[in-house]
Amino acid sequence: MKVLITGASSGIGRDLAREFAKQNYDVILVARDVEKLEKLRNELIEEYHVNSEFLSVDLSEKDNCIQLHEKVKDIDIIVNNAGLGDFGNFSKTDLEKDLTIINTNITAMHILTKLYLKDMKEKNSGRILNVASIAGFLPGPLMATYYASKNYVVKLSEAIREELKKEKSKVQISLLCPGPVRTNFNNVANVKFQISSLSSEYVARYTVDKFLKNKFYIVPGFQIKCAKFFSKFIPNSILAKATYHMQKRKEGKNIKQ
Repeated sequence: MKVLITGASSGIGRDLAREFAKQNYDVILVARDVEKLEKLRNELIEEYHVNSEFLSVDLSEKDNCIQLHEKVKDIDIIVNNAGLGDFGNFSKTDLEKDLTIINTNITAMHILTKLYLKDMKEKNSGRILNVASIAGFLPGPLMATYYASKNYVVKLSEAIREELKKEKSKVQISLLCPGPVRTNFNNVANVKFQISSLSSEYVARYTVDKFLKNKFYIVPGFQIKCAKFFSKFIPNSILAKATYHMQKRKEGKNIKQ
């Protein structure tokens, strides 16, 4: 059994790779940082005795996503984990960074989901794990591009799930929606969360357990489960105000690791 994980060099992606290796999956690691990928590949081989390889790929480039699919075939699981964020008023954030976020969080995920889903439907087997966020259920002032991108991941995955159900397909899709997680993402996005963050190790362990049991919504942590539940009953205008005030408290704060 073989799993391909994007954004695998650190954080949730790295720890998902370890958890899948514990389950005796061969692991294909995809990210940009060659040094981190090589170190993780060697760890998986030596500690868990699985086959592992890595590919250094910039998934913000569309053609690279298509070429990745052409290079890597016959996988049983794809984990679309690569993602970026940024903090700031939408009119003031850098346009090029916005586009990189969109290309990584939306376009790459869309391309890889579509291409590997076609392969899996032909075999009538396979699993897809798309990594979204609790942000995918909320409006996100001061992190507008990131929140909007995760809304896209949620709605696309929900739509695909229904299509697969109607077709009685054996292909499974799941959606990981964590809240704050202690990873390098926080440094890149320039944010500091006010509520308790979960460790990436815990999130990965919880996720793989639920994913292999075919659970669709995977929401680690009691606080985030509550947030997802209550978001269904609160008007978006109120959610937007609450999110704005929550984000505003992060302004100018960095997490140092």
